Amino acid sequence: MLLLLLGIIILHVVVLVLLFVSTIVSQWLQGHGYATDLWQNCTTSSMSTVHHCFSSSPNEWLQSVQATMILSIIFSVLSLFLFFCQLFTLTKGGRFYITGIFQILAGLCVMSAASIFTVRHPEWHLGTDYSYGFAYILAWVAFPLALLSGMICVILRKRE
Repeated sequence: MLLLLLGIIILHVVVLVLLFVSTIVSQWLQGHGYATDLWQNCTTSSMSTVHHCFSSSPNEWLQSVQATMILSIIFSVLSLFLFFCQLFTLTKGGRFYITGIFQILAGLCVMSAASIFTVRHPEWHLGTDYSYGFAYILAWVAFPLALLSGMICVILRKRE
């Protein structure tokens, strides 16, 4: 049982780190000396030094992606906090429903954010010279891991 709890805690922390990195790092879209994330667009030289960064345009869809990514981080942090609280306060035989629900909500928020970014980003209409960056891929990796973590918490029963 101790190894299972340790595995769940590690899975929660991994999901949280993936969400933080994918939200902060400027690599959601890249190509031809250009990199963009949820917060700013940067141009780089061939030596990978940043020349100029400016704030992303205030598109409604981009603001919804920003909001849902932040919401996914909040849900994941709450889930980890509630897991520790329920670990010590839950009665024998009880299930970690609240923890699981918040982690599943975190997964659904990151899925919504990545889906909106995929559909609405204007550079994809300009040509095939752009590619997804690693932060975008980390967001998609965090989605199934958060759902898996949430489902494990919903199924898990507390034992003595």
